[in-house]
Amino acid sequence: MSTDRLLRTEALSWMSDVDNVTGGQSQDLLLQPAWDYLLQNHYDLLRSPLFPVALSVTTYFFLVGGYTVLDLLAPTWPCINRFRLHPDRPITWPNIWTTLGVTIYNHLLYIFPASVAQWLWMPPTPLPHEAPTLLSFFLGILGCMVVFDFQYYLWHLIHHRVPWLYRTFHAVHHQYNQTFSLVTQYQSGWELFSVGFWATVDPILLQCHCLTTWGFMVFNVYVSTEDHCGYDFPWSMHNLVPFGLWGGAPKHDAHHQRPGTNFAPFFSHLDWLAGTHTVPNPSSHAAAGEPEEMKGRKD
Repeated sequence: MSTDRLLRTEALSWMSDVDNVTGGQSQDLLLQPAWDYLLQNHYDLLRSPLFPVALSVTTYFFLVGGYTVLDLLAPTWPCINRFRLHPDRPITWPNIWTTLGVTIYNHLLYIFPASVAQWLWMPPTPLPHEAPTLLSFFLGILGCMVVFDFQYYLWHLIHHRVPWLYRTFHAVHHQYNQTFSLVTQYQSGWELFSVGFWATVDPILLQCHCLTTWGFMVFNVYVSTEDHCGYDFPWSMHNLVPFGLWGGAPKHDAHHQRPGTNFAPFFSHLDWLAGTHTVPNPSSHAAAGEPEEMKGRKD
């Protein structure tokens, strides 16, 4: 019997006898039934080194597809357009094709080869028998978000403060001073690698359960796309998190208008502490043309 089949048999056997082995403790784990189902029905898929990559990429294109449909409907649907940060500046097909082309190029040139290498050389993901507790699941995701936020804040700040780094690696992302969802991964290979590296390493550093890791990856993609979506919905994260602790789409859009502000990708506390925080206002959303700081750094 192969090692993979032996491990799977062991896992299924454990699940069938879990109440006898643990004395019913698994019933206290709210995520355990869902985890047992995943182990029983998708064991081989979940163990594949390609699964995290496929999960992130699928989530990204699903979200971007939804936002792009909204962008195309917005000019003729006032019920959608009223939530846009720039209701008088519609997203055009040339905007979509340009950003989508760079996104696909980056996936083919960087993500696909890295995925193949991961599939060839990384061992299968070990799947523990027990699911994480609900508390450790959410705390793990929160911890990864806080660490990632700090890492990208420093990266982002340095790549704006050092002109060579800005021109070489980050200026491409600022070619659009009006955000929309496809701008999320309209970036250089170096920036894409940096973001992907931290999203992969941070759950390992915090010793997260693999289910927590996958939850963080999905949530990270979701909030990154929402930051660039160009919409201010009532259910957006910045409207749900109190005290202005979350940046969200309006603050990141303000960063594209005024690139010397709002460097943190998610939370606001680092910008508050460093004096780089700014509050979006209607004039910044209505402003046309490219900010002077951005123009100077592209020369």
